[in-house]
Amino acid sequence: MTELEPQELRSLLSRVASALERMAPPPPTRISLEDADVFVWHPDGPRLEPVQKPNRLELALLRGIDRQSEQLYDNTLRFARGLPANNALLWGARGTGKSSLVKSVHAAVNEAAETQNVPAIALVEIHREDIPTLPLLLSMLRSQERRCLLFCDDLSFDHDDTSYKSLKAVLEGGVEGRPENVIFYATSNRRHLLSRDMIENERSTAINPAEAVEEKVSLSDRFGLWLGFHNCDQQTYIEMVRAYARRFSLALPDEDLVRQANEWSVTRGARSGRVAWQFIQDLAGRLGQRLD
Repeated sequence: MTELEPQELRSLLSRVASALERMAPPPPTRISLEDADVFVWHPDGPRLEPVQKPNRLELALLRGIDRQSEQLYDNTLRFARGLPANNALLWGARGTGKSSLVKSVHAAVNEAAETQNVPAIALVEIHREDIPTLPLLLSMLRSQERRCLLFCDDLSFDHDDTSYKSLKAVLEGGVEGRPENVIFYATSNRRHLLSRDMIENERSTAINPAEAVEEKVSLSDRFGLWLGFHNCDQQTYIEMVRAYARRFSLALPDEDLVRQANEWSVTRGARSGRVAWQFIQDLAGRLGQRLD
């Protein structure tokens, strides 16, 4: 074997070191929850993007869901205080205020925390399609001192979607489990997060249908707090409209306000908090007023 000259040896070692450096995994990404109160999780990076102006309403403006609001607020405030609290699943009809309630409760709890000498908590939204990266996000949040409300809007799973299994393990069943400084809230139109077709398919194809269905629907059991949301009646709908109109000082006689709000709901074929807010946006635009 021919011995290398010192200069050749140094060159060879330099190339070997460069190759190993390229093969090595990237250093762990550092995240900070101190830049804002609300963040959006982006697994490409990975990174948390601060949201400087969150899209949310005042908690007092959400009408017709008083019981749900009180329960979620109390659960979140206990979590902010470092006391035991449950993961929450908000399920029910579309447009009934599920996601609005989560964001509004977060803001209200942080306002209360200021007067009670309790640290404000962060809200991190994770998109439905990024659920498979949830273990990575939790491993990064585990090292943070700040308590964090992790939120997934419109969570559901369709046929052949197995990412729900990783969510089950993260919520309760994994070796590490959910970090003590993290709580998980999700909204869904489905009570068990799975489509009826998905459940029926398990019944028809599994060797033991009962066990197969139980394994599927047990995901929702990982949420200790269930809050149901249903379409509101006409009186509640009008109360929502009136509350918005008062809050934003929309100059319209009450009789005209009620008539136009009812006409709007008829054209939409529904009465809900979302329909009420859409009517208020239309009304404010026609009146030339801003919703600030």
